[in-house]
Amino acid sequence: MANHESAKKRAKQNIKRKARNKSLLSNMRGQVRSFVATLLDTKVEPAKLAENFKEVQSVLHRSVTKGLLHKNAAARKISRLSSAMVKNLASRG
Repeated sequence: MANHESAKKRAKQNIKRKARNKSLLSNMRGQVRSFVATLLDTKVEPAKLAENFKEVQSVLHRSVTKGLLHKNAAARKISRLSSAMVKNLASRG
């Protein structure tokens, strides 16, 4: 355990940051899961799907600014979700 005041403070800060990061990551993953669920639902209109995609894209970009994801990881996820959305819309006809 920490012996110095600064080390004790740092330990407290780490606990708070871990809790915040865990919450933000959980929220981000939930948003992505809900988008994938709407993507698989054939009854959803394309406009609603595009709106959900914008929200997910925003959440992923925000996670980069918060330091949760690397910018290339977020770009890769967005790219994959985008291509899946385009394939899904093309298959609908």
